[in-house]
Amino acid sequence: MTPAVPSTHLAPKWRRRLTLLALFFVPWTVLVAPSGTTLVFPWGLLNPTTYHVTTLPDYLFVLTSGLPRQLLAWPLSVCLYLLAVLSSFAGRFEDRRVTGWLLVFAGVTHVGFSLRFVHRSGLVAPLGPVCLLLCAWWFYWPDLGRIIE
Repeated sequence: MTPAVPSTHLAPKWRRRLTLLALFFVPWTVLVAPSGTTLVFPWGLLNPTTYHVTTLPDYLFVLTSGLPRQLLAWPLSVCLYLLAVLSSFAGRFEDRRVTGWLLVFAGVTHVGFSLRFVHRSGLVAPLGPVCLLLCAWWFYWPDLGRIIE
């Protein structure tokens, strides 16, 4: 029995590309702790109470003082996501299998980052992994199963 194929498999390229670009503006993780709420976007961290922003390059600059390896999952997931966006804009050279799997790997990688905060925070909402995996399924499901051709 074959799985149901979403009708959007043949969606116009502009719709897939616009959806992938929109993920850049969605908070990938919402951390609610007694000390405050933090929104983790692909471009940086935002504290909505004080509107303080820590950009991804600023976050990576802290590496010199030694970040735990689990916290490096966020930049890695962003890199995988950006590679998927670049792949989707490759025009006729786009391999939909590559784009789909990059989205899956980005989502799974970001789950590791989100789960890091479960025991420290009151609430963790991993929106990014859900959105990334949903996009991979919605637009690239038939291509994800065809690894070798």
